[in-house]
Amino acid sequence: MPTFKDFNLPDLGEGLTEGEILTWLVKEGDTVILNQPIVEVETAKAAVEIPSPYAGVVTKLHHGEGETVDVGSPIISFDIDPGGIAVNTAPAGDERPVIQGGDMVPSEPGIVGSPAPKADGEEKISVLVGSGPKSGKLTRRARQPTAAADVPNPGAAKPRQPARISAAAVGAHAAKVAGAVHVLAKPPVRKLARELGVDLRIIAGSGANGTVTREDVHAAATSPGAAAPLSVVPRPDFDPSTREQRIPIKGVRKATAAAMVSSAFTAPHVTEFITVDVTPMMELAVRLKSHPDFEGLRVSPLLLVARALLLGIARHPMINSAWDEEAQEIVVKEYVNLGIAAATPRGLIVPNIKDAGSLSMPQLAAALAELIGTARDGKTLPPDMQRGTITITNVGVFGVDAGTPIINPGESAILCFGAVREQPWVHEGAIAIRKVTQLALSFDHRIVDGQLGSEFLADVAGMLADPWQLVTWS
Repeated sequence: MPTFKDFNLPDLGEGLTEGEILTWLVKEGDTVILNQPIVEVETAKAAVEIPSPYAGVVTKLHHGEGETVDVGSPIISFDIDPGGIAVNTAPAGDERPVIQGGDMVPSEPGIVGSPAPKADGEEKISVLVGSGPKSGKLTRRARQPTAAADVPNPGAAKPRQPARISAAAVGAHAAKVAGAVHVLAKPPVRKLARELGVDLRIIAGSGANGTVTREDVHAAATSPGAAAPLSVVPRPDFDPSTREQRIPIKGVRKATAAAMVSSAFTAPHVTEFITVDVTPMMELAVRLKSHPDFEGLRVSPLLLVARALLLGIARHPMINSAWDEEAQEIVVKEYVNLGIAAATPRGLIVPNIKDAGSLSMPQLAAALAELIGTARDGKTLPPDMQRGTITITNVGVFGVDAGTPIINPGESAILCFGAVREQPWVHEGAIAIRKVTQLALSFDHRIVDGQLGSEFLADVAGMLADPWQLVTWS
């Protein structure tokens, strides 16, 4: 008989309570396979694709795109036995069978999308975090039997068991929907396609494994007949009578605002500035680009600023600490999870490089490139934004000289790196044109006093002005 399962929105990060449905990758009536991406959801930390916990047919999408859903609420329903025969167990006069949720497969704690443990000789349906037993009931109109052999034996009562789908059935579903149900494309590419009115399903992706790229979408939007445009309905966010635009506060922007307000009114901020002649640092960056150890890696001034900050922490460990209000303790971290503030289309996020202090310079360069590239593609995962210990914000890429950054919650300091400009500077007793930048350090004055903050900032600036200290202090 048909077996229906609800799938609840899982907690995709530490302590998240809601998520916004960005894009449904399936529709009602679609046949899906196990772990096939079914929906793209934006949480307060990132946009992620959620895989299907079941193989079967989609019977209901409980929420539309753009809706915000509480964690633990049903978002999609499946019929995991679409070939079965419905049995009318409802009271007389009701044509629909009522199927209780008591035989749901229990949720399996662990990584999102990880399969549940398998019993010997059989394959269980895998489930996601947060997809525990549903409450309430799900109804569906009874199906008509198609053959006499399909009619169940009324005298053969069978115990109810969690539904299982064989490997052969999964393979059959895969063959049926391969290349049709799901299109490989990153979230920013999907967003671009929606804005341009391009149907991703009819584009032949030129990326790895058939992934649709931004170039593919632009080509489809500009080439006559290359892709059938979708009907795009603009959101009513602009009122012509008032000439005002209203942008919903949700997702990353909402979380960022709450975190910044909490930090600004909890930790007493102090910001100090220093202007530095970084001509030697810029010369070193050019030399490193030609070094064999950095072949294929991007060597930028940010790499050297990050290295100087890590060495400064080694000299002043208290700068890499946190205030534990509940325990009334200062927690000094012996590891550095280096956060890099990144501007994305969905707002500011701060992914971090775990244990950055243990990395060599080439390893740090590779980690920075990966972190920034992943953030720009909108693929940063919630774990990559958790447990940061100190942050760098690079406002220089926008041509800004300096700022007074707000400390990331749970940290005690943030370093602002400004634009590098050619300016007149007194060098060796004479006026010369040098490359100059400003550094600004905001710190939590409960932990870091003026002396510690000043010494730390001066040490970082000294290493950038005289990169030889990057070697001598290592």
